[in-house]
Amino acid sequence: MMRWLRDLPRERADILLLLLAVAMVLAPHAGHFPPWLSVAMAVPLLWRAALAVGNKRQPPLGWLMLLAMLAISGVHLSYGSLLGRDPGVAMLALLLSLKSLEMHGRRDVFVLVFICFFLLLANFFHAQGLLSAVWMLATLIVLLAALLSFHFGPVQPRWPARLRLLGRLLALALPLSALLFFMMPRLASPLWGKAGMGTQGMTGLSDSMQPGAIAQLARSNDPVFTAHFTTALPPQGALYWRGVVLGDYDGATWTRSAASGTPGKIDIVLAGERLDYQVDLLPSGQRRIFALDLPRSIQRLPGNPYVVSPALELLTVQPISSAVRYRASSQIRYRLQAQLTPQQKQPWLALPPGANPRSLAWARQLRAGQPTQQAAIAAVLAHFRQAPFRYTLQPPLLGKDGVDDFLFRTRAGFCEHYAGSFVVLMRAMAIPARVVTGYQGGLRDDTARSITVRQSDAHAWSEVWLPDQGWVRIDPTSQVAPMRTERNLDAALPAAPAQAGGWRPLQSLNHAWQRAEQGWQRWVIDYTPERQRALFDAVLALQARQVAAACALLAALAATAGALLWWQQRPGRHPGAALDQLYARFCRLQARRGHSRAPHEGPHGYAARLAASPASPRAHDAMARFLAIYAAMKYGNASPDEHTRARRELRRLLTLCR
Repeated sequence: MMRWLRDLPRERADILLLLLAVAMVLAPHAGHFPPWLSVAMAVPLLWRAALAVGNKRQPPLGWLMLLAMLAISGVHLSYGSLLGRDPGVAMLALLLSLKSLEMHGRRDVFVLVFICFFLLLANFFHAQGLLSAVWMLATLIVLLAALLSFHFGPVQPRWPARLRLLGRLLALALPLSALLFFMMPRLASPLWGKAGMGTQGMTGLSDSMQPGAIAQLARSNDPVFTAHFTTALPPQGALYWRGVVLGDYDGATWTRSAASGTPGKIDIVLAGERLDYQVDLLPSGQRRIFALDLPRSIQRLPGNPYVVSPALELLTVQPISSAVRYRASSQIRYRLQAQLTPQQKQPWLALPPGANPRSLAWARQLRAGQPTQQAAIAAVLAHFRQAPFRYTLQPPLLGKDGVDDFLFRTRAGFCEHYAGSFVVLMRAMAIPARVVTGYQGGLRDDTARSITVRQSDAHAWSEVWLPDQGWVRIDPTSQVAPMRTERNLDAALPAAPAQAGGWRPLQSLNHAWQRAEQGWQRWVIDYTPERQRALFDAVLALQARQVAAACALLAALAATAGALLWWQQRPGRHPGAALDQLYARFCRLQARRGHSRAPHEGPHGYAARLAASPASPRAHDAMARFLAIYAAMKYGNASPDEHTRARRELRRLLTLCR
């Protein structure tokens, strides 16, 4: 295979390299297009590759026009329009693949490459994570390598030389790109269309819960938010990020209760130390922000105020369509609503009539044998801990009476099964109870004092109301899978056979990658106008000594960059540059004689005009010979040794051209 590629003519090998770059540009978009569109993009590329390998002629323009019209019609049928973000990207992708069948010269190649640059940027509409950035960087390198291949003459340098040139180009461009990234004014709203288009990081939590919902969400490792603590990191078992409080139950699905949103005074007594942290929340398209249970203060979001429900849910007025940052304070120890009237308790005691009769009968029987509510709660938790319950991401299907099936038949479920069934048992015992969904735990970085919460940290737990204690959090899942709250989801689930031996290096690599993603999200994706202003304010607040040190560092970097640039462009480094310097000296010499070179004149035209100028035969011969050698070296395929000999001869002839 490699020998076949080496034996392929250079022109056709360059075309295959360019087609590879085009395929890498289009690949991330394929998952966001209709299936027919992905096939329609791939077929022209494969067709063009086959034509290049077989050295066949490209299809006539009429066929291409017909294919283009069919593609435009297909996009209109799929999207209902040719305008807008998604149909626009689809059109550009189709035209790019069809353009590969219409490459006849270098101009067409450059048009193809420039379209690739636009589509490469359009990938940010769909994904902005670190993995996507790495893929785009690799695509950019292949694309620039293909562009350089078409820039060279008939004789190209070897691949190592071309890659070194590509590396130098990137080394010169990256500092300028970083400077523009930090210094250019940031936009406060999405660049394309209305807010909310193309947002990533959907939280997945909804205002309802049914068996299996959170288990599906927990299969994703997408980040949701990152919390940076200014105080000490709390223990893992205390990391309950409050989301939605569910109180209405119809026998299958839990939904938000009207009591959760009833306005009124919230009775809270706080105790213990305060936790202060900053949350970087990814866009979700929902009206929900998160804080550690229990939030005591939240910074107001600019342009999108929030409200706090009596159940301490944090809901914004507008959906969160872009990354937001806010400061929060929380208490792990508290007493919430220690006094409730019978009317206030009633919504948290309601059960659907006729549903789960076996569970209700068992709960009432168990309550009759317990002297206090606390003892009844302990008995239910002991049952979860001692009976053969199983924690799994693939729970069996449940029947009409789902809680009965779970407690007495399957005994296998995820956190929503345990939290939901526990609340049903509590209400059957006349103990007010409710379900809370959110996130538990997160990836800790003790060095940076930060915690990254992912979709796989989605969790459901319970709250029961006890006299004089108020709402008390109880997590029945911890009785079955204690490692879920003490460490994480992976530690709680049974290890797969292939992972039982030793995957610690892989786990370390995964944690390192997640920390890198956290840094990418914090320093690149979340570089908002507020963070840019904070950076500028920090620079302006520097003391004179720090400013002098920063200026000295910038001067040293500039000097280093200048030295590297001189090293790359110094005489003798590039044969062509040395030839051009000798040619410039020749032109200045002739200009002093009154025969300046016209801007449009090449070496041969200049030689013809100088032949008619007054000079000695020896000078005429030297000038003609000088320009002939320069033209042969400049536009020919001379070897390095020939260049060296030519430069010596040109220097000698230069002394005879006076």
